[in-house]
Amino acid sequence: MKDSSDRYGYVPIFCDLRGRSVVVIGGGNVAERKIKGLVEAGAAVTVISPEVTPLLSGMVEQGLVQLVPRQFQNGDLHGAWLVVAATDDEAVQKSVYNEAQERRIFCNVVDKPEVCSFIVPSTVRRGDLCLAISTGGRSPALAKALRKDLEKKFGPEWSVMISLIGKLRTLILEDCQGKEAGERCSGIADPAILKWIEKGDWKRLEDWAAAICGDRARTIVKELQQ
Repeated sequence: MKDSSDRYGYVPIFCDLRGRSVVVIGGGNVAERKIKGLVEAGAAVTVISPEVTPLLSGMVEQGLVQLVPRQFQNGDLHGAWLVVAATDDEAVQKSVYNEAQERRIFCNVVDKPEVCSFIVPSTVRRGDLCLAISTGGRSPALAKALRKDLEKKFGPEWSVMISLIGKLRTLILEDCQGKEAGERCSGIADPAILKWIEKGDWKRLEDWAAAICGDRARTIVKELQQ
């Protein structure tokens, strides 16, 4: 059955926020979850809220985030790349969204897709592998259910595999370029790697990697075992 809508409102994008200013309005449990993810991504987070959770207070003391201990005011988004409004105050939500629109800053008002210029997907992370699930804000519960299903299908061995492939790719690109590099890089995306990692068959993995990238690859595999 064809969807009645022939256009989709969101483009899936992975943003590099390392060192970039992100403003979070609110200091409760919801804000805490958002801030933890932003800090892990390397964002320079400023929290604007008269009160914060004990965990956020600790993050402020550690210098992981900056705190402005008051209510949101117009002008607070100056210089920000991204803003998250994690407050249930509708007047504040509207003010944040309006200023973000004026400044052309992407804004997420938690659980209010109608006043969001971006939404945060449900994610499954396995090292550098990140799977994002979104229902366009229509059913967070379904997105959560799909995430749990994917967590079962994509175990910790995927993190090891992605790390290995990435390092082998670097070796290949150091040795050659163009068509040859493309063919060799395609060859290292071998599903059999997962089975060897799951079984702990590191010798076989070493031999396979060395056959493609030389003896330097053996050292990489040994490091992944630790």
